[in-house]
Amino acid sequence: MKYMLLIHQGTALDDWESLSQDVKNEIYAGYRAVNETPGLTPGIQMQPPGSASTVRVQDGETLVTDGPFAETKEALGGYCFYEADSLEAALELAARIPAARFGGAVEVRALIER
Repeated sequence: MKYMLLIHQGTALDDWESLSQDVKNEIYAGYRAVNETPGLTPGIQMQPPGSASTVRVQDGETLVTDGPFAETKEALGGYCFYEADSLEAALELAARIPAARFGGAVEVRALIER
């Protein structure tokens, strides 16, 4: 089964510069280890939520607003794809993603394969 892991950064990493080098190194090492997991296809990190534009179509009119629709603490920071034998394996990998330990969350969704 293939899964998409949606990485919600949370607010704990908002002030990256205030983190100690040890904490930064721990985060880098955590992502490196996750990216080396067999079956994982790394995604690409996104720009911060403040750089987003949100598009809606209402009564045939396209409306564009600056910023994300979701609260900043819930904003999507990145994603990856993982081919695993079970949901449990995908959940175990999600728990290893540093964002899950630093105030964020990782949403795991099975992909529909056609």
